[in-house]
Amino acid sequence: MTRQTPSEGRPPGAKPVLRQTADIKEQDPLPSEEEEETVTEASSLSPRLIYEVVRRDGDEELHRTPSALVWSGVAAGLLISASVLAEAALRSALPDAPWRAIIENMGYSLGFLIVIMGRMQLFTENTITTVLPFLAAPGWRCFGCVMRLWAIVLAANVAGAFAAGWFLSLPGVLPGDIYEAAMAVSLHAVELLPMEAFLKGIPAGVLIAALVWLLPQAQASAFFVIGAMTWMIAMGGFTHVIAGSVELAMVVLDGGIGLADGFAGWWLPVLCGNILGGTLVFTALAWAQVRIEVKATRRKQAQQSAEH
Repeated sequence: MTRQTPSEGRPPGAKPVLRQTADIKEQDPLPSEEEEETVTEASSLSPRLIYEVVRRDGDEELHRTPSALVWSGVAAGLLISASVLAEAALRSALPDAPWRAIIENMGYSLGFLIVIMGRMQLFTENTITTVLPFLAAPGWRCFGCVMRLWAIVLAANVAGAFAAGWFLSLPGVLPGDIYEAAMAVSLHAVELLPMEAFLKGIPAGVLIAALVWLLPQAQASAFFVIGAMTWMIAMGGFTHVIAGSVELAMVVLDGGIGLADGFAGWWLPVLCGNILGGTLVFTALAWAQVRIEVKATRRKQAQQSAEH
């Protein structure tokens, strides 16, 4: 006995008979374990899961030893100078044209790529990573841990950045054209008025905090996410306290500004702007969108623990 195909035994021009939903469910198998795993990997992380990834990173940082924080922070301060160096090199190599800034500012991303992908301690990242554990479980002990980490990492970053700025200022280290370009870039950054430096530090803090929030989802695209976000800092003329410390050191050593004036009139306003943008703006908004879900999950877990 031959089996009829779906088109056989049907008058010409007749519409095919659609299978019923029950038939489809019976005949179409569910995704295999491998397919289900692929679907899970392709699904976007929810805001609550992104929060949990960043919070755990922050909690891990809060428990690192001071010596580990110092060495990681110094390394980050030294290597962030690659941003100033790459930007200056591109500036010196490109013609003075309206489009030069678009290419030149891509160099600013280099130091951030090295530091962030190398998992080094960068102060402006900690304005979100270490604050989320505190928001999740506020208390004086956690607050003290956050302040301890901020103080260690900030001091280490600045020490490394000033050491890098000093080295780049030594005669013979940089070719003359690149040194002149580096000084032009640095002067443009540190000649801002205190209020301008503060206001331009806020968007930079927001962008770095947003970058940290995006990284758990970015995965293989992390290189491009870091590059795009930090390029926007340079393109917008915003101020970053650690990368800017390299520029400030070069200008101070060149005699363009006094150390006290640079510290009080530029460094402190930028620091405050970065903290305001990273912590009080972005981190507070990120916490607000997941706060109810996080607390509901914790209540459920507490109830399950009590039942067992």
